[in-house]
Amino acid sequence: MEKAHFGMIGLGTMGRNFLLNIAEHGIGGVGYDLDEGKRKLLLDEGAGMPVDVGNDLADFIAKLETPRNIMMLVPAGPIVDSVIKDLVPYLEKDDLIIDGGNSHFTDTERREADLSAKGIEFMGVGVSGGEEGARHGASIMPGGHKEFYDRIEPVLQAVSAKVNGEPCVAYMGAGSAGHFVKMVHNGIEYGLMQIIAETYDFMRRALRMDAAACSETFAEWNDGELNSFLIEITAEVLRKIDPDTGNPLVEMVLDEAAQKGTGKWTSQAAMDFGVPIPTIDSAVSMRQISAQKELRGEIAAIYPVPDQQNDSAVSLSSLKNALLNSFIIIYAQGLALLQTASVEKKYGLNLSEIAKIWRGGCIIRSALLEEMRRAFADKPDLANLMLDDDFAKTLKENREDWRLVIEEFANNRIPAMCFASSMNYFGAFRSEKLPANLIQAQRDFFGAHTYKRIDKEGIFHTSDWNS
Repeated sequence: MEKAHFGMIGLGTMGRNFLLNIAEHGIGGVGYDLDEGKRKLLLDEGAGMPVDVGNDLADFIAKLETPRNIMMLVPAGPIVDSVIKDLVPYLEKDDLIIDGGNSHFTDTERREADLSAKGIEFMGVGVSGGEEGARHGASIMPGGHKEFYDRIEPVLQAVSAKVNGEPCVAYMGAGSAGHFVKMVHNGIEYGLMQIIAETYDFMRRALRMDAAACSETFAEWNDGELNSFLIEITAEVLRKIDPDTGNPLVEMVLDEAAQKGTGKWTSQAAMDFGVPIPTIDSAVSMRQISAQKELRGEIAAIYPVPDQQNDSAVSLSSLKNALLNSFIIIYAQGLALLQTASVEKKYGLNLSEIAKIWRGGCIIRSALLEEMRRAFADKPDLANLMLDDDFAKTLKENREDWRLVIEEFANNRIPAMCFASSMNYFGAFRSEKLPANLIQAQRDFFGAHTYKRIDKEGIFHTSDWNS
């Protein structure tokens, strides 16, 4: 076999399937993993394709053409640094290391600077789509030096998902842009998942629908404006029957949601950049609350929720409209964060391209993204999707349903942190006057922090608020 064009370190589910995807497109690949069983599995599944393994790092390196292109798909954190440390002694100038995991963008910046001093290139690349995406087409978000992206672009285009023949990969921008965009993608994912979960909760507790009816409704919604991967799989999840009990499997799953930290990172970054993303923040908080199962039990015993006596007057159509508005607001928050970060970190992000590559392969793919691509193509510096005429029309048309649904959540004592925060985000931005004037007056009272006036220019301080 000729020397391979592309190397992969980490042959777990993601790394192995990504390399098989590459090989299936006729591109020679070589993989390495400390686990001999994973190396053998790659060879077994890749039989007949241009794929090989290295028995150790030296053998792996020897099987790659130069300059080398080496991707890592290993758990984020110290393991990435460990792999880089082991690799560096074997590498030469212009060799490229690609981190395809969910690394924090600040780690990517540190690694890029450290390796650059050694003459080795480093790129942080976001990959979304899970096992299915890795094997059959993912949404790929590369960042780093453009000339090195150009070098691997044919490989990434080949293995990416395609929408209308267009590859779901594009150069994001300089430095840590790729991992920053993937982080925000995951924050949006948190928000969408929680808002769908709240919708399901309302269906069960207020509309008294069983899992089969919920599944049928989500499947119908997936045929319209809400068409998306997450709505589609929600219908499938709710349809699944547990073979052990005969109950819907979802009802046998413990209500503790895990997280790997990328949603929290999105919230932290938004705080740092001064960009409000309250619905995504609420989704992170709800996962944290769900994890405190024992405490919830203790509190629930003190504050029992009475059974809802009357059938809800809210229709499924109104619920769908409220969900659609909340979907738009979640995307709006994430994209606003990207717009601000792009300027402050000099990423040079193209939000139309980002919406375009999110249309296929990734977890947050949605029919709405085509309209978002159009919105940012028309106005690249669009500060918020709420300013776009088409999205504004939808938000206006559905806002009364939105209000009625959230009111009914409260009437039925069903928590709706994401629904409420999405509508309040909308309400705060459409309020020409907010009560922040009182906050500024309070700040001046206790800390002499000064304030501006509405009737004249300048900065003012009141020395005696008591008189």
